Amino acid sequence: MADPKGFLTTGREVADRRPVDERVQDWKEVYPGGPGKALLPIITKQAGRCMDCGIPFCHNGCPLGNLIPEWNDLVWRDDWSSAIERLHATNNFPEFTGRLCPAPCETSCVLGINQDPVTIKNVEVAIIDKAWETGDVKPQPPEWLTGKTIAVVGSGPAGLAAAQQLTRAGHTVAVYERADTPGGLLRYGIPEFKMEKLQVDRRIQQMKEEGTVFRSGVNVGVDVTGTQLKQRYDAVVIATGATAARDLPVPGREYGGIHQAMEYLPQSNRASLGQTVEDQIVATGKDVVIIGGGDTGADCLGTAHRQGARSVTQLEIMPRPSDDRPGHQPWPTYPMIYRVASAHEEGGDRVYAVSTVNFEADADGNVAGLNLVEVEFKDGKFNPVEGSERTIPAQLVLLAMGFVGPEREGFLEQLGVELDERGNVKRDNRYQTSVEGVFACGDAGRGQSLIVWAIAEGRSCAGGVDAHLTGSSTLPTPIPPTARPLAV
Repeated sequence: MADPKGFLTTGREVADRRPVDERVQDWKEVYPGGPGKALLPIITKQAGRCMDCGIPFCHNGCPLGNLIPEWNDLVWRDDWSSAIERLHATNNFPEFTGRLCPAPCETSCVLGINQDPVTIKNVEVAIIDKAWETGDVKPQPPEWLTGKTIAVVGSGPAGLAAAQQLTRAGHTVAVYERADTPGGLLRYGIPEFKMEKLQVDRRIQQMKEEGTVFRSGVNVGVDVTGTQLKQRYDAVVIATGATAARDLPVPGREYGGIHQAMEYLPQSNRASLGQTVEDQIVATGKDVVIIGGGDTGADCLGTAHRQGARSVTQLEIMPRPSDDRPGHQPWPTYPMIYRVASAHEEGGDRVYAVSTVNFEADADGNVAGLNLVEVEFKDGKFNPVEGSERTIPAQLVLLAMGFVGPEREGFLEQLGVELDERGNVKRDNRYQTSVEGVFACGDAGRGQSLIVWAIAEGRSCAGGVDAHLTGSSTLPTPIPPTARPLAV
């Protein structure tokens, strides 16, 4: 183990974020110099808290199977080059997961049974940020080419992971992305203050130097059909994500000023990157209401603060979670507890156990208010609490209620793939769909999930594609598509 007494002598410590009044004035990451640099003064001792358990349950909490005790020990010994080697052995993009993953590994840490768990996520991001600084992240082009060609549709974390693995296996891979620049929601869905796009840009550059080809601005299903891709390539990977947003069909939904979060956030991201956005949806000077209490809602919250909203209210239909782990969610499961993201520190009201009844409009047909009612969950449904109705002002309403699956029209219809009972793309144990030579990974097949699952599925899908094209594969296939997490 790292430090035999580390978990006894050292308490859990995380990096300090920049002051709220400073960080809401810009779009830079909330940690000074980025989380990796902010963590360096404390991270060695934090890594030393790892007990190197005989059965490391943190592995079970991580779909990637990250070798957590190993790289904790290497960081404690100040062997950063070996640490990034062990980290990259299971995770193509630790700078993404180290910033964006909710860290189910930490809630399944054995130390967390009766103490604060190891800061696994912080150690991870410190390793990769230091590796970029020292030049330990290098392109890994294949030694030879197989002559097989693969189209990966979608350049989010699942598509990028699959493409990188397949390129390194010697296949010729083209990644199709309908946006003007690769990255999927990593680029235009995740706000800059949460992850600066430098992280995406240098990974894309690394992949280009390895041989992966990116075809941006191509809307597969429109500019090129699924049938054409299948005819042109030896295999096709569907990694389009679950981008069909859940709507709110209540009276007044048609009023102006009511938008899906993924209409609002990409525009803000483009503007924060210096791009011109015509008719941009902005929160400046408005009472903003965000419907949905998850990560996307928090992203909208932080964005609205930086745009100068007059007030921001975030609504959630579920009751407020407890501060401590509930008894019915024991270790090592991922507990539903009250969490405070960096955006929540910056202001705004969080209102729980309420449901939207309808919207009100001004004389011009734009939203002016929202009528809500308190609810309680009983007999399998949410029931309104009599006499709890009230109205809150809103000139901008953002719907951040999650996603219902992949977009089915166009590309998927053209390929003719079967869908499962949840409306996601159906796969076998090698991630192949009902159409031979067509594979699916990430949210398109799994449904809305975590970034760590997207990368894990992209890696596993690559192994299935490689085996299909060559008869066998040396690529890792750690999880079947039917796997469900213990920790989340």
